[in-house]
Amino acid sequence: MKRVIIYFLAFFWITVYAGAQTSIEQVLREVEQNNTTLVALKRRVDAETIGNKTNLSLPNPEVEFNYLFGSPSSIGNRTDISVTQGFDFPTVYSRKSDLSNLRNEQVLLEYERLQKDLFLHTRQVCNQLIYLNSILKEYSERIENAQRMVTLFQTKFESGEANILDYNKARLGLLDLTKKAEAVQVTREEQLAELTRLNGGKEIEFTLAEFPSILIPNDFENWYTQAEQKNPVLAWLKLETEVGRQNEKLNSALALPKFQAGYMSEKVVGEHFQGLTVGVSVPLWESKNKVKEARAQTQVAQAVEYDNKLRFYNSLKALHAKALQLQNSLNDYQKELNLCNNTGLAAKALEAGEISMIDYIMELSVYYESFNNMIEIQKELHQTQAELMQYE
Repeated sequence: MKRVIIYFLAFFWITVYAGAQTSIEQVLREVEQNNTTLVALKRRVDAETIGNKTNLSLPNPEVEFNYLFGSPSSIGNRTDISVTQGFDFPTVYSRKSDLSNLRNEQVLLEYERLQKDLFLHTRQVCNQLIYLNSILKEYSERIENAQRMVTLFQTKFESGEANILDYNKARLGLLDLTKKAEAVQVTREEQLAELTRLNGGKEIEFTLAEFPSILIPNDFENWYTQAEQKNPVLAWLKLETEVGRQNEKLNSALALPKFQAGYMSEKVVGEHFQGLTVGVSVPLWESKNKVKEARAQTQVAQAVEYDNKLRFYNSLKALHAKALQLQNSLNDYQKELNLCNNTGLAAKALEAGEISMIDYIMELSVYYESFNNMIEIQKELHQTQAELMQYE
C-alpha cells in the first residue's frame, strides 16, 4: 500500500508542475552552454584554426659567419658574413592562404556535425523520458484503479459476497502493476542521469509527460533539398573536393623555381668585398608526380562526396517513409482508443456483479495492450523525427 501511494504521489508531482515543465528546446539550450564535450570541441576548433594558419609565412632567413685562419700567417685571416632569404614563387603563398581558409571552414563544419550528433542524442534522451513519464502517468492511474478493486473485493470477501480467488486476483493485479511501475521508474532515473551527464553534470528535472504534436511533410523531395544544404557532412565533403583542387594548384606552383636573395661580405687583409647575392632552385626532380597525386586525390574526394550524397538521400528517404507510416498508425490508434475505452464501464459492471473478475481483467488487458502499443509508436515516431530534424 505504501508503495502504491508513493507512485501516486510521483504522478501527482509530475502533473502539478505541468505548467513549469522544461521543453526539449530549453534542454538543448542548456546542454549547448554546459556540455563539457562541446567546450572541449570549441577549444579544439581554436587550436586547429591557428594551426591551419601556420606555414603561410616566408621561411626563416639564414645567417652565416665564417672566420678562417690563413696559412702561412703572413696572408692574414679571412672573414665571411652572409644573410640570405629564400622564398617560393609568389603564387605559392596565395594558394597556401586559400587552402588554409578552406581547412578552417572544414574545422567549423566538423564542430557543427558533432554538435548536431550531440543534440540528436539529447533529443532522443528527452523523447525517452517523455515516454517513461507518460507510462508512469498511465501506471499511476492503473494502480489507483487496481487499489480500488482490491479494496472493493476485500470488503466483498469479508462480507461473503466474493470468494478468495477473486480477491487474490485483484491483489496480484495490483502487485504486477506496482512492479512494472518500479521498473519504469528505474529506467527513468537512468535517463535522467544521462541527461545530467549531457548537461555537464547539472541536473535537469524533465517532467514532460506528453509528446508535442508534429507533422511530417508529405513532399519528401522539396524537404530533402533544404536538408541537403544544411548537412555539415556533405558541406565538409564538398569543401574536401575544393581542397583537392587547391592542392593541385599549390603543387603546380611549388613546381616553379624557388629563389634566394641576400647580402654577402668577405674580408681579407687589405681587401673587402661585399654585395648582393641571388640564387634560384630549379625543381627538376623533387616535385615529380606531386601534381598527378594531388589530381588523383581530388578524384577520390569527388567520388566520396557523390557516394555520401547518395547514401544520405536514401537514408533520409527511408526515414521519411518510416515516419509517415508511424504517423498514420498513431492516428489510427488514437482515434480508436478514444472511441473504444471501456475501462470505466467494465469497472462499473464488475462492481455491480454483471461480469466476473476474469472478464474484467481481460477487458482491461485488451485496452492496456493497445495503449502500450500506441505510446510505443508515438515514441518511435518522435525518435525518427529527431533524426530528420538534424537537417532542418
